[in-house]
Amino acid sequence: MSCSWLLTAPFSVLSHLEIHRALLPPCCFAARWLSSCKVSKSLLHCYKLLRLPEDGSSSPEEVKEAYLRLAKELHPDSGSARADAGKFAQVEEACRTVLAHLAERRRREEEGRRRAAAGEEEEDEKLRRQAPQHRQYLSFEGVGMGTPSQRERQYMQFRVDRAMDQVLDYRRRSLERQSSEDALMASKLRRTKNIKITQAIERLVEDLIQESMVKGDFSNLSGKGKPLSKFSHSNPYVDPMTHNLNRILIENGYQPQWIVVHKEIRETIAQLRADLLGSRGKLGEPLTPSKQKQWLLNCEAFRADLARLNKRVDGFNLIVPLLSQQMVHFSAERELKRALHAYQELREERRNSEEKAETGEAGNPKGGLFTWVQSLFK
Repeated sequence: MSCSWLLTAPFSVLSHLEIHRALLPPCCFAARWLSSCKVSKSLLHCYKLLRLPEDGSSSPEEVKEAYLRLAKELHPDSGSARADAGKFAQVEEACRTVLAHLAERRRREEEGRRRAAAGEEEEDEKLRRQAPQHRQYLSFEGVGMGTPSQRERQYMQFRVDRAMDQVLDYRRRSLERQSSEDALMASKLRRTKNIKITQAIERLVEDLIQESMVKGDFSNLSGKGKPLSKFSHSNPYVDPMTHNLNRILIENGYQPQWIVVHKEIRETIAQLRADLLGSRGKLGEPLTPSKQKQWLLNCEAFRADLARLNKRVDGFNLIVPLLSQQMVHFSAERELKRALHAYQELREERRNSEEKAETGEAGNPKGGLFTWVQSLFK
């Protein structure tokens, strides 16, 4: 119903309720109607149908639980003795009405709280924007009360008190700083005194040593100019206790296992090399088929001995404490080539020595005759 119809319609046709509805805005009319729902008989009837308290203190969850409980009893398909389609429809409509009422009440409460908060903010803003009513407190830093002359005297006394507080605070900070500096200076003095005492003792000892040297007290010492035996073989990176323990063990013939195994491996490979070179030297030159067969048998025996030695090398690598001290396997082919090369060098040296011996024997008679003739003519 619009306002134009209200103006054109005759007054007798319009009832009091219609005029009221036409003059009020729609939102206000809805709010008025919802507020009236709190105490309406229909809403109380809805609460009674749902078996809920009539004061409206139930929550939406409680309303839904009451609806589900009644639906199990009144729904036509529930199989209950109290099943009734009409009552179930009434309960469903009552549940919708109560939930709508609770939602609207929650909305109104939130809107009221929001309006209250907005009102408080507006009041605070007004207070901030409002000019002070007592402009007299803008002078003298707002100190004092009464007439301007009285406030001036009070302000002067306030300034004197504040100045005294500042002076006392400054003196306190100065005393604290002075005490900390005195403590630091005292610690420095004690440290300097200790250093001076230490240096004085060192200078005294040095003077006594120099005086003894001038007198010749150190001239007839045994072992002069020789290193001290106590520290001649010491490792600077090992502590004295460990060094002394090692020295005691060495003097009593103790050797670590890996050192013994390493020594045995070196001795074994040297013996095998010497035996191989000796067997090749015994065969001589040239190699006949029988000698070639014997050399091959010697090589096979050398390979077997070298394989056993390589197993000992593996055991040594497991017990050696340093990675740099580990050994690699000995190669049979490389050892055979090395033996043949050593044999050729021995042959060359023997040949050279024989040639030098022959040359010396042939040159000695001529040299002796020539010298005898020269001595005869003299």
